[in-house]
Amino acid sequence: MADSRQAHCCIVGGGPAGMVLGVVLARAGLDVIVMEKHSDFLRDFRGDTIHPSTLQVIKELGWLEEFLALPHQKVSEIGADYADQFLPVADFSKLPVACPYIALMPQWDFLNFLAEKGHRYPGFELHMQTEAISLIREGDNIVGVRARTPNGDQTFHADLVIAADGRGSLLRESAGLNVRDLGAPIDVLWFRVPRHTSDPSQTMAKFAPPHMAVLLDRGDYWQCAYIIAKGSFDELKSKGLHEFHASLRELLPFAADRIDGLADWNDVKLLNVRLDRLETWWTKGLLCIGDAAHAMSPIGGVGINLAVQDAVATANILFDRLSRRNVHSENLAAVQKRRMWPTKVTQTLQAAAHNRLLTPLLAGELSEYPPLPLRLISSTPLLRRLAGRLIGLGVRPEHISAEVLKPRGALA
Repeated sequence: MADSRQAHCCIVGGGPAGMVLGVVLARAGLDVIVMEKHSDFLRDFRGDTIHPSTLQVIKELGWLEEFLALPHQKVSEIGADYADQFLPVADFSKLPVACPYIALMPQWDFLNFLAEKGHRYPGFELHMQTEAISLIREGDNIVGVRARTPNGDQTFHADLVIAADGRGSLLRESAGLNVRDLGAPIDVLWFRVPRHTSDPSQTMAKFAPPHMAVLLDRGDYWQCAYIIAKGSFDELKSKGLHEFHASLRELLPFAADRIDGLADWNDVKLLNVRLDRLETWWTKGLLCIGDAAHAMSPIGGVGINLAVQDAVATANILFDRLSRRNVHSENLAAVQKRRMWPTKVTQTLQAAAHNRLLTPLLAGELSEYPPLPLRLISSTPLLRRLAGRLIGLGVRPEHISAEVLKPRGALA
């Protein structure tokens, strides 16, 4: 091996879960290594929604004003355009938080912000282009990670390894942890459409049965998530790009003159949607969080929310043990116990949306009249506020504990 590193905690994966956990622990005075296999954070599949609960965490860290100085759009209400009828669905404006709205911001800006903050602390190391290739074991304990870097293979030793390496986690597979597949009947096609000032002003879900897409405002273009039936992309491609264009013109008539900008299928990326969770999130020396522990559907855009809350709960529960280099399996189990219930509730709600709305929609079983659940939510302010709470805060919001927030040194 070319080199060896040691830390209180080694985090594999530089997404929201890994970066939030790494920065919070380093701010609290621990030595933390975060490994990210790419050279930067620029990936279109990354979500753009910074939810009110995440903004609250940033406020607790004392960074909110600086964070909100970054370019973003505020969304205090989201809705659905169903056959040209706008239905408000979720109201965030009454949430009891500092920022009662979703901030739309490219996730790479969020992650770069966290990286810049992390580098202020002497215990924080962020290793880009560093890909985990195997776990290091001593007996039945995991004690580190072997990684491939531009300078050759390296070993990273730590008291605890965190798998935050996403839904295709290599570490959870290497550890032999069992994944329960809950099934997802949809996939998502991800592409861009130029945005004009005359376009609708709201981020929204757009329905034109049997078609549906979610549009995210990225300033000069729409980031579009077009919903298709699971495994149907090859069939769609076989019908030709012109038929796909026709479906998009029907769904997005305001952008009909720009659809031809999708010149070939290389402009359209497939996101294989998964809904699953680990039965056990940990083994000796290893803990999985975020998508590595529970892959979420894109419904509600709550995957980032849950990942950040996993990170905060992990810091709260394990900080004292990590600082004393005395982490036991029951401490890792306590993190799972804390976060499993909100995971199950959220996935149950997402599965209900799949089965009761999206599956019949894609099968052509819904009329152009909005389904009863959408009409009820839209017409009932209390239900819209409840939807806003579930999407904006989640089932069990997490706050950084006073002990973890306690200043440690001039940089804290």
